[in-house]
Amino acid sequence: MQFKDYYETLGVARGADAAEVKRAYRKLARKYHPDVSKEKNAEEKFKNVQEAYEVLKDAEKRAAYDQLGRNYRSGQQFRPPPEWEQRFGPAGGQRFSDVNGFSDFFSSLFGGAADHAQPDTEGGQIEVSMEEAFAGTRRRVTINENGRTRMVDVQIPAGVADGQALRIGGVGGRAALILRVNVRPHAIFVLQGKDVKVELPLAPWEAALGAKVAVPTLGGIVELTIPAGAQSGQRLRLRGRGFPGAPAGDQLVSIKLVTPTAETAAAKEAYERMRREFDFNPRAAWS
Repeated sequence: MQFKDYYETLGVARGADAAEVKRAYRKLARKYHPDVSKEKNAEEKFKNVQEAYEVLKDAEKRAAYDQLGRNYRSGQQFRPPPEWEQRFGPAGGQRFSDVNGFSDFFSSLFGGAADHAQPDTEGGQIEVSMEEAFAGTRRRVTINENGRTRMVDVQIPAGVADGQALRIGGVGGRAALILRVNVRPHAIFVLQGKDVKVELPLAPWEAALGAKVAVPTLGGIVELTIPAGAQSGQRLRLRGRGFPGAPAGDQLVSIKLVTPTAETAAAKEAYERMRREFDFNPRAAWS
């Protein structure tokens, strides 16, 4: 396992204060975010930046890391000293992260990924709304360890999938705890992988003549152009408007024609006029 220089990753000096570390992280996170970055290996670089900030933003983790890393340079072979768990395990604390998240180096120091760790154990579910799953959020949960309870902040990453596992690494041979994300059903959106499906009601004249319609997405309102002659059940695609990812999902918009009721004499006459003027048989294909 190779030593990772977190200061080098963020491009800050070892004496940088918390504000400098935060500024550097924000700049690099914007640069390498997989949803917008054109950089090569952007997703991997984004994770490296997140990992470095996770350590350097925390005073206790940073102090332990600084003491440990005095004699190491980035890329050198590394193994935590035997006294690490006893001296720095509690200071490093524990952190929830994606199962496929940070490096083995991070896990060996702060996540409890020691060779003698016990198997992971299931610890229940965290329920989030679809909006929270889309944007990311934080939950404070109570966990029970050896008869004692404690509160832990759980970071839910943006674009988390329904059923995705989040874990808290064990320390000193304790088992890691696995939590599963449960994304609640939404009133209008349906999640399908990273794609988001929505049904768009249209008036007959909007479908027949074409229109520009404001369509809700999880990231905000988008104006969608409806082509003239659109049919009920026709599907339009808003690229990149689904869940975040590399690549991001799409929003799939299915057209649903809604016929207004003829509640007045004028409305009934309008339908009668349409019947006279249109030479149209919707069941022509049956004959």
